[in-house]
Amino acid sequence: MTTAGRRVPVGRIVGLHGVQGWIKLESWTEPRTKIFDYHPWLLATVPDAVMEITGAKGRPQGKGLVAQLPGVDDRDAAAALVGSDIYVAREQLPPLGKDEYYWVDLEGLEVVTTEGAALGRVSHLFGTGANDVVVVRDGTRERLVPFIQGSYVRSVDLSGGRMVVDWDPEF
Repeated sequence: MTTAGRRVPVGRIVGLHGVQGWIKLESWTEPRTKIFDYHPWLLATVPDAVMEITGAKGRPQGKGLVAQLPGVDDRDAAAALVGSDIYVAREQLPPLGKDEYYWVDLEGLEVVTTEGAALGRVSHLFGTGANDVVVVRDGTRERLVPFIQGSYVRSVDLSGGRMVVDWDPEF
């Protein structure tokens, strides 16, 4: 499974700041200001419509972030972007260490048990605070498997498109 051409969500435009086209951001990067290090941004403004933005500048503001986008000079233009998700190309993300994965790289993997029973494919992941959870769907069922390597997740083969888990298929 290749990561080339994949987009990774890194934030969302959540509001307006002032009257000169500044926007409020929710950032999913760590640290949150890291979002400004990635260029270009790909804004998903409506389903299947993507706007490329290069040169976004911003800063922390209170508990959030504010940004100014090139070509967005007034409140009305900024308002049209509220709700847009911010993506970057997967290739822009830093390389990971052994047994580390970006969630986007796990999505779509075939999931099988250690005994070879097919459970479905990784739909998405979410964090719980204690650990991440893999959502596996097979068309009729949805299974939530804790992403704990060694215990439940026995192996991840990105190039082969497969994740092996120690999980009861009936659960």
